[in-house]
Amino acid sequence: MRRLWPGLYAAVVAVELAGVALDVPALQWAAKPLLAPLLLAWLLRVRRTWDLVAAGLVFATAGDVALLLPGTTAFLVGMGCFLGTQLCLLTAFLRHRRAPLAAFAGYLAIWAGANALLWERLGDLRLPVLGYSLALSLMAAASVGVSRRAAVGGALFLVSDLLIGLGAAGVEPTGRRLAVMVTYIAALVLLTTAWARRELPDRRPEGTELLPV
Repeated sequence: MRRLWPGLYAAVVAVELAGVALDVPALQWAAKPLLAPLLLAWLLRVRRTWDLVAAGLVFATAGDVALLLPGTTAFLVGMGCFLGTQLCLLTAFLRHRRAPLAAFAGYLAIWAGANALLWERLGDLRLPVLGYSLALSLMAAASVGVSRRAAVGGALFLVSDLLIGLGAAGVEPTGRRLAVMVTYIAALVLLTTAWARRELPDRRPEGTELLPV
């Protein structure tokens, strides 16, 4: 059964991306709430312990569901859930190994610049976005201390949410919604697999074949 999981995850991703690309909410409802839970199940099988990254995936699941709903309230609830994700990941990564100060300086510069550019367009969302994006930027910086794979995942998470921020500010580049999901899914996979691989021996533990790493 476990050998079917890579195909299952790929199928869920394909359904979600098709739902976004074709603007079919039913497909998104069928697939998006499964993205983080499937990774969580894989992580627990590999590491066999509950930790902050696992908790972050639970928050991500709640955020994914909230963001499927229309309206500002749902958007703020989703942002709050993903704030939980960022804080869990940030804490886990900092406890594992401290990233270079240059990583924090660089990401904080990006945070300040992005918020300055979008500030006038965000309206009532300014302060929530300011706080959330700070946690996100710190998480992305902290991911540099875990591994290169995690660093790429952290950067893609930032890109994904920056694209969401553009939408909230009324800026709609072509293909934005699809790009949000592609970068978000890649970020989740990279961060989860990087965390599962940390401090592991060269021998691949049982269960790591569930996802390509």
